[in-house]
Amino acid sequence: MYFEIDPKKSIPLYEQVIQQVKELCARGLLKPNEKLPSVRDLSSQMLINPNTVSKAYQELERQGIIITIRGRGTFISEELTGYIDPKKTERLQQALKNVIIDSHFAGISEIELKRWTEEIYKKLGGNGDEG
Repeated sequence: MYFEIDPKKSIPLYEQVIQQVKELCARGLLKPNEKLPSVRDLSSQMLINPNTVSKAYQELERQGIIITIRGRGTFISEELTGYIDPKKTERLQQALKNVIIDSHFAGISEIELKRWTEEIYKKLGGNGDEG
């Protein structure tokens, strides 16, 4: 399993780790019950502080994406599509609104945005017709 972070990005490293795990799950590259590298192993692989990986793992566990079993390790949760946090939904809607506004001023049409969304869903192994 390969994680890729970019220390030059404005996104904090722990958030990049979180997004990587979520993307790998969405693409089916990480499956339920699959073991993740230990904090120490992943931090040395990524050349980042173990506290950064630990913070990412704690947040992923809080979100129900992973589960840690003392003495055995950290695993992808069996129930990846669990509880939907209304605050998280609100933040996602606001982020999407900002993308739409920025796209409008960049001259990108609604049709083009929809096409991009469908392409991203396909890359992640889903289809844009769910819901």
